[in-house]
Amino acid sequence: MINEERLWEHLESLSTIGKQETGGITRLSFSEEERQAKDLVSSWMKDAGLTVREDEVGNLIGRKEGLDPHLPVILVGSHIDSVYHGGNFDGPLGVLSGIEALQAMNEQGMETQHPIEVVAFTDEEGSRFSLGMIGSRGMAGTLTKEHLEQVDKNGISVAEAMSKSGLDPEEIQHARREKDSIKAYLELHIEQGKILESKNLSVGIVSGIAGPIWQKFIINGEAGHAGTTPMTMRRDPLTAASAIIQVINKEASKTGTTVGTVGQLELVPGGINVIPERVEFSLDLRDISEEVRDHVELEIATQAKSICEQYGVELIIEPLQRVAPAPCSDLVQTCTSAACDTLNIETMTLSSGAGHDGMQLTELCPIGMIFVRSKNGISHNPAEWSSMEDCKNGANVLCQTILNLDLQ
Repeated sequence: MINEERLWEHLESLSTIGKQETGGITRLSFSEEERQAKDLVSSWMKDAGLTVREDEVGNLIGRKEGLDPHLPVILVGSHIDSVYHGGNFDGPLGVLSGIEALQAMNEQGMETQHPIEVVAFTDEEGSRFSLGMIGSRGMAGTLTKEHLEQVDKNGISVAEAMSKSGLDPEEIQHARREKDSIKAYLELHIEQGKILESKNLSVGIVSGIAGPIWQKFIINGEAGHAGTTPMTMRRDPLTAASAIIQVINKEASKTGTTVGTVGQLELVPGGINVIPERVEFSLDLRDISEEVRDHVELEIATQAKSICEQYGVELIIEPLQRVAPAPCSDLVQTCTSAACDTLNIETMTLSSGAGHDGMQLTELCPIGMIFVRSKNGISHNPAEWSSMEDCKNGANVLCQTILNLDLQ
């Protein structure tokens, strides 16, 4: 169905924008590199026969008209911004596969009842402003003026960056879509994990996107000399912290679906011969079931409190972020499964541990995702890789799923 050589050529061409001498790609939101990428992707949208525009938050949108333009749109896409020193496939594969699917339809004279739009969302990654999914928040109507006050490392706010890019921060509400205007949102994305590779499958159907809880654990103890303080007289917060981290691993492992990660750890004062006075560490806890995730959260907190009482130290748990999981709709999963059957592509159902723009759209429309195998599960890294064959299979499943959704 799709032209795999053209898709691959577009992926390679886009990867030259923001390419770093030290390796990888850096394309931050509202940067010159992002503008160059948008201009190039816009030209490909036009080559595909799409009508192109940018909305009030900078989402780049290409539209293929349907036989009935009044029907709700089938929306497909992803993002083209990157993390620092990222890879070639995270985001761009979804956008470029969407364009390729619609170009193939036009070249083969295939018409749909519903209009179809491909979107390259603004700033999914959040690398510049520590605020991800700006474009999808804008489309969902949940982007606020407070969000626009977030600043980058140079003190430039989102609002200022938007203005420098020719957008008006006062107009963001006009990017909002009405609830009945989108039939479904569908995204093709690399898996960023090893499950498909372990099953020797090129394509997977996503059941839902896990919702993260971010917390900071602060444990206050008593500093002391490492050589003169007996073990029985210590109030060592690191000893308590290490026990809590073991609890996190144990409780997250019990469910089979939860993941818990301690990614940051800080000791104060941090001397080699000093018992720490304070330990701080982060917790990233995720599950596709909010009920399961919250139960694990409670178990960790309960046992952490008991451990800290045992060691005579103080525990403070500060909330940083809480995002609800986003289940993928039965409709989109069924249409994707049927597409795999039509194309004789073996598949499986799996969840997404990483966040995606679709999470912001769950109140607006049904969402769904298609995963493509990632070599060694590597992502957000210059070594990120998916084969041409796997990208072709994913793009073909995307195209057929669009056609299936059109008939529903």
